[in-house]
Amino acid sequence: MNGPRAGGWALVTGASTGIGREIARLAARDGWSVVAVARTRSLLEELAADLGARRGVEVLPIAADLTEPGAADRVFDETRRRGIEVDFLVNNAGVGFSGWFHETASRRHRVMVSLNVGALVELTSLVIPGMVERGRGRILNVGSAAGFVPGLGFTTYAATKSFVLYFTEGLAAELRGTGVTASLLAPAAVATPFLDKAGIPEPPRWQRWSVADARDVARAGYRGALRGRVLIVPGFGLPVALLSRLFPRRSWRWIGRLVARRFLRNLTARKEES
Repeated sequence: MNGPRAGGWALVTGASTGIGREIARLAARDGWSVVAVARTRSLLEELAADLGARRGVEVLPIAADLTEPGAADRVFDETRRRGIEVDFLVNNAGVGFSGWFHETASRRHRVMVSLNVGALVELTSLVIPGMVERGRGRILNVGSAAGFVPGLGFTTYAATKSFVLYFTEGLAAELRGTGVTASLLAPAAVATPFLDKAGIPEPPRWQRWSVADARDVARAGYRGALRGRVLIVPGFGLPVALLSRLFPRRSWRWIGRLVARRFLRNLTARKEES
């Protein structure tokens, strides 16, 4: 499948750490210039200096909190002001919190929905008309295997990732024949700072095989998106996706309760230690 070639611009959100940073590195290695978006300017500037020195590509760091109203518009306006045409959009920025829904502050739910869903849809809607007009473009939305099943103790997060799943599949179907593709990267647990921030306990040694390396996940998403694949489910996410179609919904609610107890025990222990 023909598509945009390296040498154009890739816009990566959540580019300062984890999967986003690794995708930015892969893109720069292949000759893409990179618009790197995240909240922490110092980390973005370190990334820009590193990629500029090692790969010789142009990197535009934009510090922005995409949960704020109008932030996506400001990021897009900055690219237009500089004459940048985005041919590869990576919607990677996301946040998650574990805990019973009724015990979690409403602001946390709002932030999750705003970033995981709102910012993703807004940036896509701003970038995609230009891609369609030029007849080329790739969109990679970073979801989660949690989007395939109900995530008790992680309910709002799993629901946002389910939205991203269906949004991407619908968008991919709409874009057929335009030269633009939409892809979903849906890994299971990945070894990034996200796990600790979300309150997910470190698995025991015998289960650590199920936690994927960020570089491997990023590579799968990057390559799959450039090839125009719609669903990219690496590592342990694949059996979750397959089993979600085989087991009845009530079975997943039961499994979800078991998983939630582990999450919440970890949260309680942390509170008691602090």
